Amino acid sequence: MTADDKGALGDVPDKTLERTAATFGLLASPARLRILQALAQGETNVTNLLEQVGGAPSTISQHLAALKRAELVGARRDGRRQVYFIEAPAVLTVMRLVGEQLSARPAPTIASPRNTP
Repeated sequence: MTADDKGALGDVPDKTLERTAATFGLLASPARLRILQALAQGETNVTNLLEQVGGAPSTISQHLAALKRAELVGARRDGRRQVYFIEAPAVLTVMRLVGEQLSARPAPTIASPRNTP
């Protein structure tokens, strides 16, 4: 870590840190990451998302609602369908950067809670 990396966040207010933590918590779902990955290819509706990422329609809708509340995804009406799109493109940059960082090194061995003393 360089000196620039250490100060990259600056003096972030507690409220912003709390929102950031909540957003990272929201992104802790592989299903939500798959949805964002699919939306990175362009706006689409729930039917197309189901084809791309799988899962139950109600589950996809719940994930989309959570992503909308966090203002990461937006939606607009197109006739009778709701079309979803990336509202915060920076989240894709974060996903890419974290993915690149993790791909560059071997996965750590995580002990199962049952096997730890």
